[in-house]
Amino acid sequence: MNDCECSLLRLQHLSGVVMLSALLSMGGTQAKANDALIQVLQERSCSGCRLADADLVHADLRDADLSDAKLMRANLGQAKLDGADLSGADLSFTSLRGASLRGANLTGTLLYGTDLRDADLTGAQLTPNALDEAHWQGASGISAGIRSHAALHNAGVEAFQAGRWSAAEQLFSDAIRRQPGQPLSWVARGICRSEQAKDDVAAADFRYAALIFEKEGQTTWAVQLRKAAESIQARRLKEQSPNEGKGLGIQLLNNTITGLRMLAPIAAKALIPMGLGF
Repeated sequence: MNDCECSLLRLQHLSGVVMLSALLSMGGTQAKANDALIQVLQERSCSGCRLADADLVHADLRDADLSDAKLMRANLGQAKLDGADLSGADLSFTSLRGASLRGANLTGTLLYGTDLRDADLTGAQLTPNALDEAHWQGASGISAGIRSHAALHNAGVEAFQAGRWSAAEQLFSDAIRRQPGQPLSWVARGICRSEQAKDDVAAADFRYAALIFEKEGQTTWAVQLRKAAESIQARRLKEQSPNEGKGLGIQLLNNTITGLRMLAPIAAKALIPMGLGF
């Protein structure tokens, strides 16, 4: 056997060793993940466990200790997590849709892109503004003050885009209570009210938003909003039927302001793949 053949054999042997080592390493990682999954299901205690991508749909984890756990992209849809300790856990892009989190400890928990739609958060402990980058539409029991102005406004935008005018109006009202000096929420609520033919209060919202814009030196928007308010009031004086009034706010603003830029989300939200069927 010549030197070239020997070198080739040594290279093949080395490659095999490296591949075997990698496979053993992958197997070890998978084994650890399986062990962590078994531990959390049997003992309901796995602080700091690595449970990324774990399938825990409908799991009963009441009073479980999952503090500092790595649960990224895990599926905890419809799970029972009442009283669970999830403090410091990473729940980025995790599905908790329809889960029960009554009294759960979520302080310091990372909720980036987390799906909390239709979840029960009654009595849950949350860090202020923790829901800003989560999806919480339809969730119940959220304590007052937890949702920031941006989170409320953005939820209102989503309801508005879905044509749920009443729900959007309520969310924009909540956003205004959190931060009354933000004109975009006043404009957005005025549009929602116009869609419901609430002419007087819609015009009042536009005027107040115009006042804020004027104080900020944005006189062009202030003038346009006052024109919109006057048009709504003029329609009211003509005593048109309520059904004729629907949509006028959007029409007026499309004509007087470039599109509906004021309804854009105030803060960028994380995007979660909503079509995964969680």
